[in-house]
Amino acid sequence: MPLDQRVICSTISFRRLPLEAALRQISDLGFSGIDLGALPGVCDHVPYELTADAVAEVASTLRGSGLAVRSINADIGDLNQPLDADGRTGRDEHLERLLDLAVQVGAPAIVPPCGSQGHAPLRDLATDIRLVAEEPHHAARIAATRGVEIWVESQHSGRLCFDRDRAGRLIEALRGGPVRSILDFSHVVASGDDLLSWIDHLASEVAHIHIRDARRGDIHLTPGNGEVDFAAAIAALSAAGYSGDFSLELETADVADAERPAAAARAGRLISSLL
Repeated sequence: MPLDQRVICSTISFRRLPLEAALRQISDLGFSGIDLGALPGVCDHVPYELTADAVAEVASTLRGSGLAVRSINADIGDLNQPLDADGRTGRDEHLERLLDLAVQVGAPAIVPPCGSQGHAPLRDLATDIRLVAEEPHHAARIAATRGVEIWVESQHSGRLCFDRDRAGRLIEALRGGPVRSILDFSHVVASGDDLLSWIDHLASEVAHIHIRDARRGDIHLTPGNGEVDFAAAIAALSAAGYSGDFSLELETADVADAERPAAAARAGRLISSLL
């Protein structure tokens, strides 16, 4: 069956390939859109040390692929880390280069994560969550001048906002402003939270979905190999009025690299069949 246009593929799914090869693989599998991975140590398809030349080179490669870029998944630093003047300047300059890239490739949003690696606050939880909310608001004010949005991956099992309680507190702090949330099914399930309850309470704030399977404590599973009830989750999102994309972020450990294209194709067909 053909892939639904709302089912796209993150380049993180093919993070071990150079960017041009990853894009070619994604296009050959029949996907029309991507999320672009720009996460140092996870997916280096965008250099962290961005220069104007580096931005132009990445943008040229993306435009040549014919794939639409739906978001840039980027680490701009630990959002719960207070910044001095030099730190603020450095983070804002990095954001500006990412915005240059987003504008050049027509990406509607940049997606930072929900705080530092690990669950322990750098100061105290209330202060850290406040900072994690304030930084995207600051970024959104800059991004708005370029016609780009900021979305936040509001729950990540390996970061500060690792469970629904902390994700809910972050989303509440963001509510009513321009910053919307990413829902990643795998991080909710891996953290031991109930995905359908999460959707029931928070779906109105969701701008974009990341797709991967999981079981408690393990986010690295291909759809169908874990405990995520994709049919029920997608039905609940549809009932809540969600009409955005579903991005396969198959940073999985249960298939060999040689099997990864076939696994991505199966996952794409699975999610397409549920839309």
